[in-house]
Amino acid sequence: MGCIFCQIAAGETPAEILHKDKSVIAIRDISPQAPVHVLVMPVAHIDSLASLGDGEVDLVGHVFEVVNEIARREGIVATGYRVAVNSGQEGGQVVGHLHFHLLGGRQLSGQLG
Repeated sequence: MGCIFCQIAAGETPAEILHKDKSVIAIRDISPQAPVHVLVMPVAHIDSLASLGDGEVDLVGHVFEVVNEIARREGIVATGYRVAVNSGQEGGQVVGHLHFHLLGGRQLSGQLG
């Protein structure tokens, strides 16, 4: 298994796991870009956002349930947070496993609208 996120999900590589169930895992980012920077991802390997299939709507919904749960636990709901996903090389995706960045704990720059 060459994917670092698959290795973490399988318990083969250590990480600070904040949530894990049968379909979603959340870990603290090792190079945080904000005081709260958590990666939330499917346990199953999906290459990117562009690789999602029609049958994975429930999985993505569950990812966002986990995002909101962690945002509450991290105390950033009242002040706000950002969820970002990079897809493909030009989209800035570094690890080829679909993952969502939960960022908060400070004023974030680069407002998107």
